[in-house]
Amino acid sequence: MTNEFEVEQEYDASQIQILEGLEAVRKRPGMYIGSTSIRGLHHLVYEILDNSVDEALAGFCDTIVVTLNADGSCSVTDNGRGIPVGIHEKAGIPAVEVVFTILHAGGKFGGGGYKVSGGLHGVGASVVNALSEWLEVEIKHEGKIYKQRYERGKVMYALKIVGDCAEGESGTRVTFFPDREIFEETVFEYDTLADRMREMAFLTAGLKIVLEDDREEKKSNTYHYEGGIREFVSYLNHSKAALYEDVIYCNGEKNGVVVEVAMQHNDAYNESIYSFVNNINTPEGGMHMTGFKNALTKVFNKYARDNKILKDNDTDLSGEDIREGLAAIISVKISDPQFEGQTKQKLGNSEARTAVDAVVTEQLTYFLEQNPQTARIICEKSVQSARARDAARKARDLVRRKGTLDSMNFMGKLWDCNSRNPAECEIFIVEGDSAGGSAKKARNNSTQAILPLRGKILNVEKARLDKILGNEEIKTMISCFGTNIHEEFDISKLRYDKIILMTDADVDGAHISTLLLTFIYRFMPDLIKEGHVYLAQPPLFKVEKGKNVWYAYSDRELEEIMQAIGRDSNNKVQRYKGLGEMDYKQLWETTMDPERRVLKKVLYDEEQAAEIDLTFNVLMGDNVEPRREFIEKNAKYATLDIQ
Repeated sequence: MTNEFEVEQEYDASQIQILEGLEAVRKRPGMYIGSTSIRGLHHLVYEILDNSVDEALAGFCDTIVVTLNADGSCSVTDNGRGIPVGIHEKAGIPAVEVVFTILHAGGKFGGGGYKVSGGLHGVGASVVNALSEWLEVEIKHEGKIYKQRYERGKVMYALKIVGDCAEGESGTRVTFFPDREIFEETVFEYDTLADRMREMAFLTAGLKIVLEDDREEKKSNTYHYEGGIREFVSYLNHSKAALYEDVIYCNGEKNGVVVEVAMQHNDAYNESIYSFVNNINTPEGGMHMTGFKNALTKVFNKYARDNKILKDNDTDLSGEDIREGLAAIISVKISDPQFEGQTKQKLGNSEARTAVDAVVTEQLTYFLEQNPQTARIICEKSVQSARARDAARKARDLVRRKGTLDSMNFMGKLWDCNSRNPAECEIFIVEGDSAGGSAKKARNNSTQAILPLRGKILNVEKARLDKILGNEEIKTMISCFGTNIHEEFDISKLRYDKIILMTDADVDGAHISTLLLTFIYRFMPDLIKEGHVYLAQPPLFKVEKGKNVWYAYSDRELEEIMQAIGRDSNNKVQRYKGLGEMDYKQLWETTMDPERRVLKKVLYDEEQAAEIDLTFNVLMGDNVEPRREFIEKNAKYATLDIQ
């Protein structure tokens, strides 16, 4: 492990600083971990993990083991220095007890214990403790093993020595059981944690993170990448065709900011760029992202001009043109990061912009000079993108001109609702005129609009913007929603609070839903992020017995109904193959009535942005092999429907 910053080797009780007390965490957990949902549950693991990763960033830890224990608890073990066990001078109690029982206490407030750190900056350990039914910490230090237990944040016994260890051995093991009074769900999801472990290992070259599941399904994965973020970029591109062999890598330090950038273009049309500060994902970017984009645009335009790829009368390549099909990771380490908001969505340090711009400009310029073939490939793709973008601009203008609700062509496709209050309006996107006609008859025309689509829409993952904006179905949806797309997107102009995708409950219906979600995710992602996109859930079965009727939305629900009413010859079970098989009354009762229907909200997790992006590309991209692997891995979750 390379220690990028000089850190005081001595890490003792004097470096633990107290800022304030603890009790508010249990009263308002959402303020500290975002929510008490499954996402908040996993945040507990991330906070303890971040503390161990900070030890790795400081150069004192190279292995972390995260274990999902059979009793439902989680353990995080590292071979770092171990949390200090000496008596804290100000608090009069062991430093480890200060860390776990006092909010805003830790070695990350200028005491010299850490030069850089992630997590909640000293809040994490005490927050996890406060939100756990119980938590135990074990520390190996100077030949002894120390242990202390807490229950809902309260100390159960004084820190004590419970055994011996090798003289040079050190580290910390934290085991906690999330509080069932706080969290809606307390079962950890292996795959969700695995995505996070993989990302952290990519961002910390040489660090080994092991994820173990000791519950019913015994399994484990080890994440260890000596190539660091270069391997991260290769991972992002594994379902695409890279345009050149080597991942471009830039690193350096400017004004106390350590900069690492890795990038590689592929043959796709979407950019996949992710930024991190001290290993914390910054989904809204910030100064480091700005510095990267500035350097990229500047360097490639200069190269294209100097090498006559751009003629004197050609306009400069835009940043979007150069970034088409680019997978990139920007990672900076900074001692005093300034974030916008507690959730650390965006970096505000101006020195990060200057540092990234300087490092990338210098090293990318050198790379292009040394690799003219790669440079020309990128520039030529950028020129093609610029031409397509110009054609798309014309197509977008056409959409804008024809996109008014007064257009006869537009009105021929949309059955709009009467209300003009977006907060109470919803639009159903349905497949075909048959289902559309049934939905039109079933709907509440005061608040429910119906947009029937003719067949499967264009797969936007495989097309450039000019072709996409030439597609009639896509143009209609853009006009219907009212928000426009990409840099012109304006959510304040959204005409419907709910956009509901209502397709048949079969393979074709699932494919159409995926095509629609891909379009929305790539062109209007904020509709998903702000919670406006839903999937309708039509029933799979209708059960009749005498004059009574039941609807089942899954095989399990059908089985429960059959057990309740009995299996006899008077039973009639109908398997719906499509929405068109229901009359309008049944469609209203089962799928469209807000009082009785079931909707699935499409959620977006910022912490898994890279995995979401990768999944869309695997499912909808050109490369068949990654899709086959995905299907094989997830086949056990699918429902087999044999007629």
